[in-house]
Amino acid sequence: MRYTTRPLSDRTWLRPAAARKRSQFDSTWSATLDLLGREIDHLGGRDVVIEVDVREQDIRLDGTLRANARTPEHPAVVVAFESRDHGPMLHRCDRFERSYRRDSVGWQENVRAIALTLRALRAVDRYGATETGQQYAGFKALPAGRAMPASHMTREQAAELLDRVAIGPDAVPDDDAVPRMLASDALAKAAHRSARAMSHPDRHDGDRTLWDQVEQAAQVLGVSR
Repeated sequence: MRYTTRPLSDRTWLRPAAARKRSQFDSTWSATLDLLGREIDHLGGRDVVIEVDVREQDIRLDGTLRANARTPEHPAVVVAFESRDHGPMLHRCDRFERSYRRDSVGWQENVRAIALTLRALRAVDRYGATETGQQYAGFKALPAGRAMPASHMTREQAAELLDRVAIGPDAVPDDDAVPRMLASDALAKAAHRSARAMSHPDRHDGDRTLWDQVEQAAQVLGVSR
C-alpha cells in the first residue's frame, strides 16, 4: 500500500502513558499494511496519509521515513484518506504500546488497530445493523466540505477555515480577512478564539470534529495555545 508519512499535526487528543496498554497483536508490519490497504480499497480510498510522532527532517522527499529517523516518543498515529463513498476520513489511535515481540514498533501497533477497526466497521454494513455507511459518520474529517488533516493544510486554507468558523455559517465572508490574518498573528489569534467558541463540542451535541479541525488550523498558523 502506498502512503505518505507526516508528523502529527494535532497533539490535543494524546493520552498519558498510564492510559495505554501493551499490544496483543501478532502481525508483521507488512501484514498490517496489507490489511489497511484492503480496507481502504473497499472504501474507494486514495491519498493515504499516516501521521506519526516524528520530525519533518525524519521524512524523505518521497514521503517515507528515513532509515535513521528518530524513534517516536509517542505511539499515536492518525490515518487519513479521501474515500469515494464517504468523503475525507480520519482515524486516530494511541491505545497501544509495542507488544512483547522483538520487532514490535508502538505506532505500527496502533496502525493495526485502525485497520482492524475499518474491517469491523465494514462488517456493520454486511450484517445490516445500521443504514449503509452510517457507522462512518463519526470519522469524517470535517462536515462542511473543507475536510483535510492539518498535514494537508496550507496557511491560506488554515486561515480560511478559522475565518469561516469564527464568523458563522450565515455571515458573508470578507475577502480581505484571510490576507490580513496571514499578516497578523494578533488577528489570527483573535480568529482562533472566536472559532474555538463557535466550534466547541457543547454547541454540536458533543461532536469534536470541527473543534479538532480548528485546533489543527491554529497549529498550522502557529497560534495554538
